[in-house]
Amino acid sequence: MGMVLVFKSSSNLFDKLLYLCGFFMTVTFQNMGLSQPVFDAISDLGYVNPTPIQQQAIPVLLQGTKDFVGLAQTGTGKTAAFGLPLLSLINTHSSQAQGLVICPTRELCIQIANDFKAYGKYLDGFRHVAVYGGSSIETQIRQIKQGVQIVVATPGRLIDLIERKAVKLDAVTHIVLDEADEMLNMGFREDIEFILSHTPSRQAAWLFSATMPKEVKRISQTFMSEPVEVKVNSVETAKNIKHVFYQCQASHKYETLKRLIDFNPGMYGIIFTRTKMEAQDIAEKLLKEGYEIDALHGDLSQQQRDKVMGRFREKTLTLLIATDVAARGIDVDSITHVINYALPDEPEVYTHRSGRTARAGKSGVCMSIVSGRDTGKIRDIEHLMKVQFEKLDIPSGREVVERQFFAFIEKLKHVDISHGDYELYLSDLTEQLGHMSKEELIQRMAALEFNRFLKYYEKAGDLNNSEKRREYGNYTRLFMSLGEKDGFYKAAFLEFILDTSGHKKAQLGKIELMNAYSFVEVDNSIVDEFMSAFAGKKYKGREIQVEVSSERKGGRNRGGGGYGGGDGGNFRDRGGRDRGGNRREGGRDGNSYGNRDNNRGSGDKPSGHFAKRSQANSDRPKKRRDRDRY
Repeated sequence: MGMVLVFKSSSNLFDKLLYLCGFFMTVTFQNMGLSQPVFDAISDLGYVNPTPIQQQAIPVLLQGTKDFVGLAQTGTGKTAAFGLPLLSLINTHSSQAQGLVICPTRELCIQIANDFKAYGKYLDGFRHVAVYGGSSIETQIRQIKQGVQIVVATPGRLIDLIERKAVKLDAVTHIVLDEADEMLNMGFREDIEFILSHTPSRQAAWLFSATMPKEVKRISQTFMSEPVEVKVNSVETAKNIKHVFYQCQASHKYETLKRLIDFNPGMYGIIFTRTKMEAQDIAEKLLKEGYEIDALHGDLSQQQRDKVMGRFREKTLTLLIATDVAARGIDVDSITHVINYALPDEPEVYTHRSGRTARAGKSGVCMSIVSGRDTGKIRDIEHLMKVQFEKLDIPSGREVVERQFFAFIEKLKHVDISHGDYELYLSDLTEQLGHMSKEELIQRMAALEFNRFLKYYEKAGDLNNSEKRREYGNYTRLFMSLGEKDGFYKAAFLEFILDTSGHKKAQLGKIELMNAYSFVEVDNSIVDEFMSAFAGKKYKGREIQVEVSSERKGGRNRGGGGYGGGDGGNFRDRGGRDRGGNRREGGRDGNSYGNRDNNRGSGDKPSGHFAKRSQANSDRPKKRRDRDRY
């Protein structure tokens, strides 16, 4: 990897010499200036030489007073790059929060917290907490009240704690924005600005990102003072990777995935999904159907993660399914295939995914399953990454069976029979099978091996056929059987549906959260994919129902609300804030989200058998909102 250092005009000569020395000299963690307890902890972990981003970031961050922007891909060691200096700087004798790390997902939040636990095991009195949606907020509040020096948080849950006055950021001196581009891509810009405005004692802000889009740059310009910038160049796309994509309806993605696995016997690969829930769901389905697969996600302990990776390296698992965050640190040379069950939003992330195959001079294949407007992402990746994709037809059932059969024949032809004393059993085999003809024996062997495939694929349909959805303006209005009575408030509900569906705020229109149900406007191009993401899912033991509302509204934000709809302004999770940071019940520029009761006369009703049940639920007395979920 190459590195680029960007010096501001005010950088003094000593700083420049310090950075340049770090650039040209072989550096070990021992001579980087880390506190002794932190150094002892990473020595136990086997850390000796820092990665390029660690080598350039740690000397700057240890000064404690400089703003910093680090541009590096996932998997380059960014957590240690900011975590080791942060732990070296905090005062463990104080029970006040001094460090704050903000990250986009609960999986990454948990992983960072686990890393901090390992880095700080020799720090007397060190306490930290991870706060994120999907876990008890009361438990997290109790942990905070016990006194912590570092808070690791997702934006939605942290703002909830700030508004409850359950966490104080007055003493925070150092704040880290990890995966900043991903957070902004998920629509957390206003949340980040709100959080930054509540850290009055901040001495330094450290921003880490894989890319530097305009919004990330704006954050650095607004909240940072002449930051030191370090860029670790991404690895170029390997030339011996074949890039292919298969186009199908969103509802056929899982079946397409199965066909691709079956069509490539001997596949040893990683399947990438957008969310942890999607990864776990697909892994469970494939496991039930006899595939050697497991999921890698942020809820696993380090011991569980090591066990899964051990089985994968030993090839007792031939398939691993993971999100980008959970796949950090996977380093296996013999991976033959990478499958994008969901394409990443950033082309650079695609490069990082595909680069897990075709290592050590070998060749590999990177497959992508696309639907709707995802084909536009393919073109963007081709243009920016300088790669060429080939569009292939999804194999038919007959083609899958043929491929499996010929692979079995090749395996049979090359099986090693030199290490067994099979002659001892030949007479018994001849006695038992000698009455069969050669043709009958071959047929029986084939049936024994392929009956499952033949039965499954004998009536398999053509997945290449796609029916174009009728369009009703820009959005389709969906009814969802979740509401305030399920413990949701607006920020929690938004985070829940984004996490479950794997989509972005920009793909949603207006959201109306009622007591017993809700309405969500979804971009027409992702309706099937959005609905299938909730199929079979349960919330607090109750199955989530999603269906097209009886009344569809075309166009964007007729009432002036919604997500970035011109003068309607951006949707604010908790109403809105004026430029001074004060609460407003309504959103920006007349946004109607502030008073949820105004939505009850919208005229939209749930369709089908949900109407009566939902109306009955809405007549129940309101309970205090349970904000534990997110």
